[in-house]
Amino acid sequence: MSVAQSNHGIEEGAPFAFTPQYLKQAEHLIAKYPAGRQASAVLPLLALAQRQLGWLPRQAMDYVASMLDMAPIRVYEVATFYTMYRLQPGGKHVLEVCTTTPCWLRGSDAVVSACKSRLGIDFGETTADGKFTLLEVECLGACVNAPMLQIGDHYYEDLDATNVVALIDALAEGKTPKTGSQIGRQTSAPVSGLTTLTKEA
Repeated sequence: MSVAQSNHGIEEGAPFAFTPQYLKQAEHLIAKYPAGRQASAVLPLLALAQRQLGWLPRQAMDYVASMLDMAPIRVYEVATFYTMYRLQPGGKHVLEVCTTTPCWLRGSDAVVSACKSRLGIDFGETTADGKFTLLEVECLGACVNAPMLQIGDHYYEDLDATNVVALIDALAEGKTPKTGSQIGRQTSAPVSGLTTLTKEA
C-alpha cells in the first residue's frame, strides 16, 4: 500500500482537520485542563486524529500542534515515542499481537505463526487487498487471558493457532467476531474452571 494514499483517503501533504464530531470531542478534552496547560491534551488529541483517519500523518500532527499552541516538534516527539500511534497507513483491520512474556509463555509464537501463514505477511506489513495489517506489540494488560491480540478497540483473548485463523476468516468475510475470550472463559476466571466457592451456601 502506498504511503501517499491510505485506505482512509488522506493524501500526503493534504490538509487535515477534525470532523465536527471529533472537533467536539477535542474541545471537550482541552477544556479539562487549566488555561495555559492545553498541551496536556496532546495524547488524547493525537488518538482522536488517528481514530478519524486510521493512522497519524504529519499533517494531523501539525493540526494538533496548532490547536494546542505547541511547537510541531513537541508533538512529533510524542507521536514517535508511543507505539500506540501508527505513523504509516495500514489495513482495514490492524491486528496487534502481544508477544510479551506472559503471552509468549502461553503460546503467542503459535498465534503469530498462524497469523503470518494465514495472511501471507510479516510484522509491519499489509495484505495486498488492504484488509489486514499485522503488528507486534508489547503488553496490552490482558495477561491472565493470554495469548491475545487487539483489533481496534477490542481484545481477543485465549487464542491459539486454530481460533486465531477462525477470527481472521470471520473478519475477511465481513463478520463481527465475538470479542473477549475465544474459549468461553468467564472474564478472568481460572481457565480450568472454579476451584473455590463451587457449592451454594
